[in-house]
Amino acid sequence: MPDEGQANAFDLLVIGGGINGAGIARDAAGRGLRVLLCEKGDLGGATSSASTKLIHGGLRYLEYYEFKLVREALREREVLLRLAPHVVWPLRFVLPHDAGQRPAWMIRLGLFLYDHLGGRQRLPASRSLNLRQDPAGQLLKPEFRKAFEYSDCWVEDARLVVLNALDAQERGAEVLVRTRCSAARRVKGGWQAILQDEGGRERHVFARAVVNAAGPWVSDVLQKVTKSNRPAAVRLIKGSHIVVPRLQAHDRAYIFQNPDGRIVFAIPYEQKFTLIGTTDVPFEGDAADVRISTEEIEYLCGAINRYLQSSIQPADVVWSYAGVRPLYDDRQASASAVTRDYVFDLDEGTEERAPLLSIFGGKITTYRKLAEHALERLLPLLGTSGQPWTGDAPLPGGDMPNADFDDYLHRTIQRYAHFPPDLLKRWLRAYGTRTDRLLDGRDDLKALGQDFGGGLYEAELDYLMRYEWARTAEDVLWRRSKLGLHLPSGASERVADWFGETPSSGEVAKRAGRAMSS
Repeated sequence: MPDEGQANAFDLLVIGGGINGAGIARDAAGRGLRVLLCEKGDLGGATSSASTKLIHGGLRYLEYYEFKLVREALREREVLLRLAPHVVWPLRFVLPHDAGQRPAWMIRLGLFLYDHLGGRQRLPASRSLNLRQDPAGQLLKPEFRKAFEYSDCWVEDARLVVLNALDAQERGAEVLVRTRCSAARRVKGGWQAILQDEGGRERHVFARAVVNAAGPWVSDVLQKVTKSNRPAAVRLIKGSHIVVPRLQAHDRAYIFQNPDGRIVFAIPYEQKFTLIGTTDVPFEGDAADVRISTEEIEYLCGAINRYLQSSIQPADVVWSYAGVRPLYDDRQASASAVTRDYVFDLDEGTEERAPLLSIFGGKITTYRKLAEHALERLLPLLGTSGQPWTGDAPLPGGDMPNADFDDYLHRTIQRYAHFPPDLLKRWLRAYGTRTDRLLDGRDDLKALGQDFGGGLYEAELDYLMRYEWARTAEDVLWRRSKLGLHLPSGASERVADWFGETPSSGEVAKRAGRAMSS
């Protein structure tokens, strides 16, 4: 091994701080490896914060006979409910039956498989609904008389990424944000890499193996950073979402079938809103500049207007976001049919003994198993061993007795009776048992410092900057929370000022890769 000094020598360099990179860094650090994770932007700043925010098996994947993927995802749904009850919670989905689409018997069969394929333990089974009697029917056109209801889960996707990175760091990993890997070359026994921060400062590190978890930039890392001649079989697919004022008067989501074979979700979101998505559009260009298109907004509105009594219009959109999925190119003609399963490309580097593992595809639901499988491939090449452990280890803040969020919330409201219950619930949903660290002995609202409105106080900004790598208003308002939807006019600018920035509120939203409505 080249003499790089203890501080710059690692077993594993992980390039990319999305859910896959953070999950691998956490797993590897917990097995005793020296790990360095570098992310050129913010943690979860691209695809991992632009999902539909579901932990689910993927009901529609059954149509493509992706039974292995669905089974693994359903099993992981149960695991994540136990390990992260603050950021993952149950959600019921209503599937109205459209006689012109899939027949009822096919849906019943699919839901039977969905209920039993993954060993469901904590969630209720599917059932049929009479929409003329059930409140779920009040939103829909009268011709929809029957529906099916089943269970999946919601996830705060960007927070899931941060929690994995936080646990990785607490287990010994080094996590660098806003730091890109500008070059990496094989040397005897490993890789010599150059890391560059936003100020242009360089750091030279050595790693015995490299994981390319760069998401939409996986090909760039292969071709431009490592100069690899490996084929980059990636297919970039854009998925976009819109947010409108709350549609449903209940707490269930809808899943709508459409004539083009796609499905669109309408999910209760941030108390006052409904999240609608997603699209599947081939993408070319820089994923850092991805935006929803006018055509996609019109598509999403039209897709659910087939079902709603009162239609929505593009003018109703209060916020939107788009992300690029780096799927493995399995040569499917339809973007919707491209596999969502993950695929590894492992270049063992036999002469230099310097492995390079590149990751294509994957779902946020199965990130933990992806990390386990990645370590299974890498550990023998590193001449070491270690048993899987993440399936029984709660994520930071998730160590609630019996993984019972409601009970923990009840006891916390009693304990902190001087704080508003709604504020305590938001904190617990974000930070779980680590809410105590955020409060740090403060016993009333005045002790939380500057009030930015919408339930955001200076103490929370300080916590996010100190413990969770937040550096900008965007990091806080559109990733680690969605408080950007709730703050009063001018508050985003004040948050930016607190971080030492000077952009206007509109610029904060624009820089987040989101399109605000006029």
